[in-house]
Amino acid sequence: MTTDASQSPAHGSAKHLYQRHQAVLPDWLAVYYADPIELTHGEGRHVWDAEGNKYLDFFGGILTTMTAHALPEVTKAVSEQAGRIIHSSTLYLNRPMVDLAERIAKLSGIPDARVFFTTSGTEANDTALLLATAYRRSNQILAMRNSYHGRSFTSVGITGNKGWSPTSLSPLQTLYVHGGVRTRGPYADLDDAGFIAACVADLEDLLGHVRPPAALIAEPIQGVGGFTAPPDGLYAAFREVLHERGILWIADEVQTGWGRTGDNFWGWQAHGQNGPPDILTFAKGIGNGMSIGGVVARAEVMNCLDSNSISTFGGTQITMAAGLANLTYLLEHDLQGNARRVGGLLIERLRAIAAQLPGVREVRGRGLMIGVELVKPGTDQADPDGAAAVLEAAREGGLLMGKGGGHNTSVLRIAPPLSLTVAEAEEGAAILERALRSTQF
Repeated sequence: MTTDASQSPAHGSAKHLYQRHQAVLPDWLAVYYADPIELTHGEGRHVWDAEGNKYLDFFGGILTTMTAHALPEVTKAVSEQAGRIIHSSTLYLNRPMVDLAERIAKLSGIPDARVFFTTSGTEANDTALLLATAYRRSNQILAMRNSYHGRSFTSVGITGNKGWSPTSLSPLQTLYVHGGVRTRGPYADLDDAGFIAACVADLEDLLGHVRPPAALIAEPIQGVGGFTAPPDGLYAAFREVLHERGILWIADEVQTGWGRTGDNFWGWQAHGQNGPPDILTFAKGIGNGMSIGGVVARAEVMNCLDSNSISTFGGTQITMAAGLANLTYLLEHDLQGNARRVGGLLIERLRAIAAQLPGVREVRGRGLMIGVELVKPGTDQADPDGAAAVLEAAREGGLLMGKGGGHNTSVLRIAPPLSLTVAEAEEGAAILERALRSTQF
């Protein structure tokens, strides 16, 4: 961690700001670190805090700064759009919104696609649930165990992770399905084919006991759940079962979209043998920090609502300008390919480190979406205290990461901007190795 005192603002310390934060914001609004930090600016894959400390950013504002901090192409597009008009709502024609919708519809892989823009992934998933339940005339939803889909009343109600679901009250009736976590649970000891077969049999058995649900919603790789994933093809096998019964498949691509997994542009494409999802949701990285979310669905599903609707802030001109510039940069610079190459090197480097440390149970992931699961050495028991200690030590060393995972937050979440260089990947791995060793792993 390096310090540049010239960058430090003169209007009070982070400690004082945290006291003000605690006095006026909710207790449940979590912040990282025993001594929280205020990030004041960034460039490329680095950010600086209010004290002038420089960090390598391996979390990107929760997978949101997808390409780079202060990317000139995006900041220029935002500045130019702000000089024309910032917002008008969906009650007026909006050229940047139509431009971005056309590009996303084509990229989605969904035939005859329609796109609706929101302000967040939570709102996108909320909209997808509205569409599915209206289209199917059912309030029953299938969701994956260990899942996370947002913080609205409906999305909390289908979240299969009790650490992020503060209430059991919901307008939806949710049934949880096996399969989102490959290396834990009742089918963990099976090979991949056996795992898929067991999960499909469980799904078929479940559907034999209930009225037909509206949809299955699933993250191709579970984000908050600790970057866990099933074997490739699981959701294709699920889709075959669902399609026979008219049940929709919603792919939650809020964290997995836009090439982050390296192998595919969308996470669903690892499970696409039986075609694309009926509904796809996206958010986070497309705006590179601007508030963009959205839903893609085939026309008959998207158009099923029989009442009026608008979006005041979804698709606003300034966010669409950012999204267009960011998507153009992503595609022209093949950041998906970079995620595959650099992410592959980073995963192998971290697995080599983990092989020497009994407190690391698993290094998993794909592209630049990597989870490092920690356990108490000599056991298979999650170690959230250890994960918190490593997070602190990494920050002291100049590296920012996230954490998550199941009921116990014991997985380090690594998701840098997709423009990460090989040298930066090596630097981050070295800092993380020192942090792991210093906390007695």
